[in-house]
Amino acid sequence: MFNLRKRRLFGRALQLSEWVEANKRKDFGERDYASRLDLIAKVRGLHKAEVYIEKIPKSFKGEMIYRTLLANCVAVYDVKKAVEVFNKMKDLELPITIFSYNQLLLLYKRHDKKKIADVLLLMEKENVKPSLFTYILLIDTKGQSNDIAGMDQIAETMKAEGIEPDIKTQAIMARHYVSGGLKEKAEIVLKEMEGGNLDEHRWACQFMLPLYGSLGKADEVSRLWNFCKKSPRLDECVAAIEAWGQLKNIPEAEAVFELMSKTWKKLSSKHYSTLLKVYANHKMLSKGKDLIKQMGDSGCRIGPLTWDALIKLYVEAGEVEKADSILNKAAQQNQMKPMFSSYMIVMEKYAKKGDIHNAEKMFHRMRQAGYQARSKQFQTLIQAYVNAKAPCYGMRERLKADGLFANKAVAAQLAQVDAFKRTVVSDLLD
Repeated sequence: MFNLRKRRLFGRALQLSEWVEANKRKDFGERDYASRLDLIAKVRGLHKAEVYIEKIPKSFKGEMIYRTLLANCVAVYDVKKAVEVFNKMKDLELPITIFSYNQLLLLYKRHDKKKIADVLLLMEKENVKPSLFTYILLIDTKGQSNDIAGMDQIAETMKAEGIEPDIKTQAIMARHYVSGGLKEKAEIVLKEMEGGNLDEHRWACQFMLPLYGSLGKADEVSRLWNFCKKSPRLDECVAAIEAWGQLKNIPEAEAVFELMSKTWKKLSSKHYSTLLKVYANHKMLSKGKDLIKQMGDSGCRIGPLTWDALIKLYVEAGEVEKADSILNKAAQQNQMKPMFSSYMIVMEKYAKKGDIHNAEKMFHRMRQAGYQARSKQFQTLIQAYVNAKAPCYGMRERLKADGLFANKAVAAQLAQVDAFKRTVVSDLLD
């Protein structure tokens, strides 16, 4: 079960779970029911998961069951359903742990940042202490909003509460320093991550390599990779390919991939997709196609990560219709659905061209795939109307129906498209 989940073979894992129960190979406890619920939600959708909850014996229908459903609502950005599940947990007087609060924070981080403060106030009222993950979410949210001072303040609060930032937290902060143009601050954090001793802090290399790549520090990438490649680990190889790609050094990225291929006989789609993304970023369509063929010949299973890289490859090469076709075929495979980013990159390209019909089609297909509407999708869709210089009637009502409000960026776009609406006077003048 662990290995099937690790490889994201959720359909197979669900079959195994059902077989185990049907053949009475194991007495099911709350954790087993929660695991089954999680798999049903991932493979068959939230509605089937809710139907399954009704079949779980009452004695096992505790907090773990509902928080699992909540996490799956968040995973598909279903805000309405997530809030319903959270409220049901309160109605059932289940003990609400930090896991559930973190899920709400994760949801609002992606969907409606203004509501994060409400969740934090509720946590304070219920005396639920933030965890490391809570602080990671808050730090990342501030960083995404380019509020570096706010991000630093949260990091200080975290330390004052006795929680030291781990390597992942430091990597997130360094990434936001890089994005904000604060290169010196980023380098200070990177040196802290290394701790003056690579042997003791080797785990940090997989985070440091792409960060040095984004800083344009070829010498640092080379130093770290030379240390790692004596006895390479898969995650370090993936990070090195990404770093060399950022430095536009394709031969080095390919050399790392070659080393991976020789060291490990069977590579996964994740490993191929890393190099494929490098090719996509540099519009190297021919090399990308050759890599996909090599991947198929090796018997590697092609899944969402590969679809995502392949779609990006064709979009960057200017072949958006081909990318759309690949996405459509991928969506028809039942085991796994394409990633949110796969739909967005195609939709953004259509929007840029002012292709309203195909942008709307992509918006609809995201719904069909189970992705609930978010501000980003509406922004991209409205941009298609802006670029086509066409009015989009009823867009405010559509936003409202999805429980969204027009933020500053969306409001500005709507003002632009409102100007395209025809009036009696404009008709006469035409």
